[in-house]
Amino acid sequence: MTFNIIVLAKQVPDTRNVGKDAMKADGTVNRAALPAIFNPEDLNALEQALAIKDQFPGSRITVLTMGPGRAADILREGMFRGADDGVLLTDRAFAGADTLATSYALSMAVRKIGDFDLIISGRQAIDGDTAQVGPQVAEKLGIPQVTYAEAVEEINADKIRVKRRLENGVEIVECPLPTVITVNGSARACRPRNAKLLQKYKHAKTVTERQAENIDYIDIYDMRPYLNLTEWSVADVNADVVQCGLSGSPTKVKKIENVVFQAKESKRLSGSDEEIDELMRELIQNHTIG
Repeated sequence: MTFNIIVLAKQVPDTRNVGKDAMKADGTVNRAALPAIFNPEDLNALEQALAIKDQFPGSRITVLTMGPGRAADILREGMFRGADDGVLLTDRAFAGADTLATSYALSMAVRKIGDFDLIISGRQAIDGDTAQVGPQVAEKLGIPQVTYAEAVEEINADKIRVKRRLENGVEIVECPLPTVITVNGSARACRPRNAKLLQKYKHAKTVTERQAENIDYIDIYDMRPYLNLTEWSVADVNADVVQCGLSGSPTKVKKIENVVFQAKESKRLSGSDEEIDELMRELIQNHTIG
């Protein structure tokens, strides 16, 4: 028994390093000013997929992402850790998408991929914190979903058993396949890169990357097809351009404010009872707490 698993992943700005240049004058995120990383909870999702592959050798994992050309980096990162291939949705028509337009584009790509048993994604991305894309993909595909997943307890050809971590406890649920699962950050952390896989996939690239870099050893991509990362546009997934990008995004952001804490606003404490008591009184007086 084997499973075909799609992992939805996103390349996000590293919000741990937000500074004064993190926002543009128009209130949008200045992604060029922040390093791009694999969304943390999507790594938790990848680990759940890899654990299933460990249990059922021959299972196949495809990492699917939407973004600019540089988002191919996280496809390679996923393959360095054990995924089998990656698909990049990239097109100017996808730009500016909110969760509705993003989930539509991803669902169309999933339909094109076709044969799948399970879709796994992180609960939410650190650059949006909406937790909407995974459930919306499930709705657009018309399949069940399990949210707040912490571990896959059991899986067979017909159903999956999942442990959910909720605010007030733990819940064990069963769900028929195919299904969409969104994974919490409390789930098992993703395994590190595998040295052999790093050597195998380090030259994996999309067509656009190969053209931009003017690679001389182009024959290697004919001899080793696993190095060819799939790249799809709006037309490739037969998507309605009106439902993509800004035109397909009803969400309107009224205002974004960039708040950067300065060192002068911090306070160091020794941990003594007197300093802790003083801090508590100060926080109560300025209504930070209480």
